Amino acid sequence: MHPIERLRWVARSTGEEPDGLAREVAVALADFAGDPASLLTACRRLMERHPTSGPVWWVCARTLSAPDPEDEVWRCLERLDRDPTMDDLSFALADSATVVVVGWSERLGPALARRGDLSVRVLDVEGDGAGFARLLDRAGMNAVDVDVAALSGAITSADLVLLDAAVVGPDALLAAPGSHAAAALAHTAGVPVWAAVGEGRLLAGRLWDRARSLLDQGHGDRLDLGIDVVPLALLDRLVVPTGVADVADALTSVEAVDAPELG
Repeated sequence: MHPIERLRWVARSTGEEPDGLAREVAVALADFAGDPASLLTACRRLMERHPTSGPVWWVCARTLSAPDPEDEVWRCLERLDRDPTMDDLSFALADSATVVVVGWSERLGPALARRGDLSVRVLDVEGDGAGFARLLDRAGMNAVDVDVAALSGAITSADLVLLDAAVVGPDALLAAPGSHAAAALAHTAGVPVWAAVGEGRLLAGRLWDRARSLLDQGHGDRLDLGIDVVPLALLDRLVVPTGVADVADALTSVEAVDAPELG
């Protein structure tokens, strides 16, 4: 495939899991590594088309800022493949815990399925909760989908609310619709709230501001973004490549990527 065609194909991709999409982005950017101007244009285009995919922004920022962009592309791929975050999350969950998750999560599914002792309540906001609950049930788990009308009871009687973070900034994160309400209710009720972050999802201030501005363009009422902005003040723990930690410690333990050219 011609490099320009590959770039267009990746830019137009929709519905793909963020880590998988980031891998496609890395391969596409490798074709532009020797041309700084084209690389910058390619990164900007990819980020504008995928404003809620932290790993895509991470690959673009690291590649653009590296002394050797082509070498950095493959380093990013290796780090994505070796990310221990979801394994650490699986081990860190308390025995026989009742966990609330929001909608379908490609990343949380395998991590939860490794544990046969958990009860999972899937908050169904966009109609995908029942399917995700069935997937977990087939994996041998006790999983049920919960309508938003039963949100309060499902969360206040749970042991943990677990979010899947798409992007994390200095003061908030992006996650599936319904995540903000779930986190706020849990925080009020004293139920711990964790977010699975992982490699490539933490952005420094300028990139985070850029991501927020792209989301706001054309969405003045913020009702149709298809994603929630969740203040980090509502969370108790973040699960990052260095392990499970308090929010402040987690933010300082992982390098937050930035690239002035992209801000």
